[in-house]
Amino acid sequence: MTPALEAANFATPLPVLEKAGSKQALLVAGGWVTVAAGAFYAAYASAYTGFLIVIYLFALLQLARADTWRRAFYPGLATGLLIAAGQLAFFWRVVGSGAGALWLVYAFWIGLFVALARLCLRRLGGAWGWTLVPFVWLGVEYFRSELYYLRFSWLNAGYAFAAWPWQVPLRHLGMYGMGFVLMSIAAAAAFCWQKSRGGAAAVLTVGLGGVWLTGWLSAVSPAAHPANAIRLAGIQMEFPTENEVLIRLSDLLRSHPDIQLIVLSEYAFDGLVPEQVRAWCREHQLYLIAGGKDPAPGGKFYDTAFVVGPAGEIIFKQGKAVPIQVIKDGLAAPEQRVWESPWGRIGICTCYDLSYTRVTDALVRLGAQALIVPTMDMADWGEAQHVLHARVAPVRAAEYGVPIFRLASSGISQYADAMGRVRASAPFPGDAAVLSAHLELADRGRLPFDRWLAPAAAGLTVALAALFLAMALRRSSKAPDRPTVEVQST
Repeated sequence: MTPALEAANFATPLPVLEKAGSKQALLVAGGWVTVAAGAFYAAYASAYTGFLIVIYLFALLQLARADTWRRAFYPGLATGLLIAAGQLAFFWRVVGSGAGALWLVYAFWIGLFVALARLCLRRLGGAWGWTLVPFVWLGVEYFRSELYYLRFSWLNAGYAFAAWPWQVPLRHLGMYGMGFVLMSIAAAAAFCWQKSRGGAAAVLTVGLGGVWLTGWLSAVSPAAHPANAIRLAGIQMEFPTENEVLIRLSDLLRSHPDIQLIVLSEYAFDGLVPEQVRAWCREHQLYLIAGGKDPAPGGKFYDTAFVVGPAGEIIFKQGKAVPIQVIKDGLAAPEQRVWESPWGRIGICTCYDLSYTRVTDALVRLGAQALIVPTMDMADWGEAQHVLHARVAPVRAAEYGVPIFRLASSGISQYADAMGRVRASAPFPGDAAVLSAHLELADRGRLPFDRWLAPAAAGLTVALAALFLAMALRRSSKAPDRPTVEVQST
């Protein structure tokens, strides 16, 4: 430890240092910001370090002990920026100079949580405050991911467990519910930290051990019997020509003669599925799912996944429910339906739709037994973007208990089974790489418990923010007026 940090006494509560008005407070806050960002990066580094996300949450709560809301908000904002600058560096390739603004948007929500957590602890007292902190975390995370215009669900706490060998806690808790449980553990440890460092360590150890044990015991239990199965495959191609598609479809059929369904990526075609491609399906009596554009009035379009049947006709189509806000991605689909396929009910969503639980929940409620996801992840965006996006499919599969076949234009394509385990993948950039699977449809999907808890927590968080604002305005109105000093001229 450096002499400066040693002088700051890293374990000293922030309020004590803030009241002293010393530079030591800045050093302590900087230390916790470093711990928070470092723990986040470590948690996302591998399948076996996801549990370190709880240290990130614990460090945020240490920042929430600051003397003023500003001294809580700005270190939280700094933490968010440190995370975004590394994890979302590829934004420069996607949106150019607007990347910094999007980093700031993400960081704002981290700073807001820290400020609201600080107000919970200060305004509502110890017991109530620490109890409400996990609900505030859940509310903020759900709101920023699902409910406003620039919603963006990547970098959530639950995604740290995307490649975890024991996915079953995600099935019962859900992605947001996992974050809620981890923040509850962190809050209990932060409460104990004030009196006993050993007690805080014990709470973290026991809490994480309980999560791990629950997952391990559930994972060894027998899986449900699948309802049916499809032999399907997909080919990674980025903006292919029509002739290129036909050549690779024929190559795929030669290498996989027993195939029943073929999947191509989002925007495989710049319009409807071409007649020659539909004729190929008719000739070989195969089903095809491919992304394209469905024309709309005024020169607009719907980003659409088309299903071509063995007769060469488009028998089903589903538009993208939530087009990406910062690029030209078409109109939002007016409705969602499931495809009544020969093998069972299949939900189709496009690319980033998979990241929104409100989109995929609707398909599960409609009875989807599997999800097929045509995706456009451009090679120019870089490997980091593809790796980050690849966290979504196994988490969704684990949450719903249904298999997911996600075919990307240039990797990383995945087949995740109903337990959330990635059984097959195709690499980045992987032009012409094939992803094949014997996909076993689930008997039925189900929603985890956070699907009702998260919206309730978001409402509670908004109510708390309004309450704190009202309390601040009331104190301001009761503040005594400053005396007026009259200056007489001579």
